[in-house]
Amino acid sequence: MILSNPSQAQHEHHTNSPQAQQDTIKGSIQREVHQLVGENHFTLNYYAPAVRGRMIWGGLVAYDQVWVTGAHRATNVEFTQAIRIDGKVIPAGKYAIFTIPEKKKWILILNTRWDQHLADEYNAAEDVIRLEVKPEKSKEFFERLTYEIQEVSPEEGTIVVSWEKVSVHLDFTNVN
Repeated sequence: MILSNPSQAQHEHHTNSPQAQQDTIKGSIQREVHQLVGENHFTLNYYAPAVRGRMIWGGLVAYDQVWVTGAHRATNVEFTQAIRIDGKVIPAGKYAIFTIPEKKKWILILNTRWDQHLADEYNAAEDVIRLEVKPEKSKEFFERLTYEIQEVSPEEGTIVVSWEKVSVHLDFTNVN
């Protein structure tokens, strides 16, 4: 795990690390990540599917369709103070994270309905924000879908989603 500020430890509760030697667990592991960015406490809950030799992008995860960015249930993030994303203030609270992966860009979405099964109940009218981001090729291979919350400074952070050889970043600023 790469943290820009090692004194602000990121706590992740799961049975194996993103860099595990060999992942023999068949199902999607439930994970919870905690991170302080300044005084803003973030909690992120998700199910982490594994590659297991499958074609992920354009295969298991279809292009141009809303994805829960995890497995089973919508991934959710909660923060204790308001944040600003791309100029828009998002009130403190709990939100679902959805994405629409495409080959050259992704749409990152925060949605007010954080407790839902897959994207079955997804409703774009409940979106708080949609943001276009460019996926990046990862330097390392991530067998399991992995979320990290990184503190860039006490005011700024990023949520990083990595799986297989692809990563996307959601940058935010704390609002005091």
